Amino acid sequence: MRTLPARLLWGLGGVLVPVMAWELYKALGPAEGISIGGVPVLPRTTDLAMPHTWTMLARLFAPESSAAGAAPMWTAVLQAAGFTLGIAGAGWLIGTVVGLGLAMLMQRFRSANSAVLPWIILSQTVPLIAIAPLVRRWGSQLEFGPFVWENWMSVAVIAAYLAFFPVAVGALRGFGAPEKAHEDLMHTYALGWWQTFLRLRLPASVPYLLPALRLAAASAVVGTVVAEVSIGLRGGIGRMIVEFAAAAGGDPGKPWAPIFGAVVLGLAAVGFVALIGVLLRRYRRGEQGV
Repeated sequence: MRTLPARLLWGLGGVLVPVMAWELYKALGPAEGISIGGVPVLPRTTDLAMPHTWTMLARLFAPESSAAGAAPMWTAVLQAAGFTLGIAGAGWLIGTVVGLGLAMLMQRFRSANSAVLPWIILSQTVPLIAIAPLVRRWGSQLEFGPFVWENWMSVAVIAAYLAFFPVAVGALRGFGAPEKAHEDLMHTYALGWWQTFLRLRLPASVPYLLPALRLAAASAVVGTVVAEVSIGLRGGIGRMIVEFAAAAGGDPGKPWAPIFGAVVLGLAAVGFVALIGVLLRRYRRGEQGV
């Protein structure tokens, strides 16, 4: 197991290596990029198309606009990131509950496994950008007394749609991880399915479930950002990326500010799941991939 300094070193390297690769290509690459058969393969290296990394970082601390008294860019990005993170968190929570419920159903009944699992896999082949407007339209038609369907709820549903899949698959593998001898021991104690699930299957699923939860958290953030763009929801990182992209011609560093915010969002979401892993460390005997 790596020590804390080694982990920090690897994490720092994961940041510095892409930065060095970016600056190296900008210094050596052709100004008009590289095209093969008229198809662009590598990007242009002009300051307009590919600004320096320090230009992007400096733009974060500059005023958001030229208006008098405008707040620094990083404050606007932070507010938008908080808005998006709240929606992604709701989607992640819904997706986790749905994924765990489906995994329990499929583990309990073999017929449910054969009937439901193909549909779960098939659900992930639907283009996200295509179903987001449909979810918004369907949600706007729901009427339950004074209840009003908000646009952010549609975005949360899209985030849950992406998040439930890794949870369902990872939990299903984890629930089936106990050895046959341990299951026979539970039968010897005359424990029913529910007690066996709580005492044996659920603890055994932790090494499988934690990587699935991390993937679900990252997927929820991606789904939220994409759905904000598709639905046109204002206030979040997704819409900010689209709006700032229009200013790239005169301010090349500006569009990268919300992109950095999206990166921080993903790290924060995965870090939250890591905290859950700390609480469950007694059950983490070698995590397994989804």
